Amino acid sequence: MSLVVVGTLGFDTVETPFGRRDDTLGGSASFLGTAASYFTPVQMVGVVGEDFPEEHLDFYRSRNIDTSGVEKLPGKTFRWHGFYDTNLGVAKSLETQLNVLESFDPTLPSEYRSARYAVLGNIAPELQSKVLDQLDSPQLVAADTMNFWIEGSNAALKKTLKRVDILSINDGEARQLSGEYNLVKAAEAIRAMGPKILVIKRGEHGATIFTNETIFMAPAYPILTIKDPTGAGDSFAGGMMGYIARRDEVNDDILRQAVIMGSTLASFAVEDFSLDRFRRLTEDEVRLRFSEFKNLTYFEAHGTKIWDEH
Repeated sequence: MSLVVVGTLGFDTVETPFGRRDDTLGGSASFLGTAASYFTPVQMVGVVGEDFPEEHLDFYRSRNIDTSGVEKLPGKTFRWHGFYDTNLGVAKSLETQLNVLESFDPTLPSEYRSARYAVLGNIAPELQSKVLDQLDSPQLVAADTMNFWIEGSNAALKKTLKRVDILSINDGEARQLSGEYNLVKAAEAIRAMGPKILVIKRGEHGATIFTNETIFMAPAYPILTIKDPTGAGDSFAGGMMGYIARRDEVNDDILRQAVIMGSTLASFAVEDFSLDRFRRLTEDEVRLRFSEFKNLTYFEAHGTKIWDEH
């Protein structure tokens, strides 16, 4: 099953304690689409400027990503410059140039509109709603947002959330959106806004998924080499939704597997700058790390013997 991916496409300049890279390929749709492409064909929607190299579009296409929905406009491509100190969980934005993104008006090609699955990257909630208006009858829609939209476009965001099945945000954003400090209460409040499934990303502490039936906590993979955390959250969401689209079914077991798969793809994303780790990542490596996640949490339980023996 194909997956429609909507978000930003652009150039990132990133500084971390492990190095610096200038004008590398970035944007939420780049990470979402590339991660999802390990499991399902992707239909990408975004906007770039005249300075966007064809080689980047060729990379997307090599990953079975349809770029018919990528519009090229006169002007420069979106650019972001970020800095991470030793706290890799928080990026400091040094410069953001919206450029052609400022006039982005997402238009889905006709062949995209029948998609059963869609993931809306971190863009203005009004634009997320415009995308939903063009989809015929999607089975499952996931979305991301951030503190900027929670604070500055709260009413529009809440309108969009009424139409979303899965919301994926970090713990700080969950508290800001809900007004609740306790994450269980925050999840209950957010799910009442529309999304029946909430995924709270917790960086190096993993992710937690909340549904009507369950709360499931996925660990983060213990990584020896971390170079650049940019795009980890989008890689998580792309891996999760790509897996769901591949299975073409939604139940509690598949959601749990999908969260682990999202964590798997995110763990690879941070091992190098930009999308460079994905350029050499094989399906066999993904399968192996996914299976290793089971060993992080599996244990045998033997009833109440431990208490009965005393």
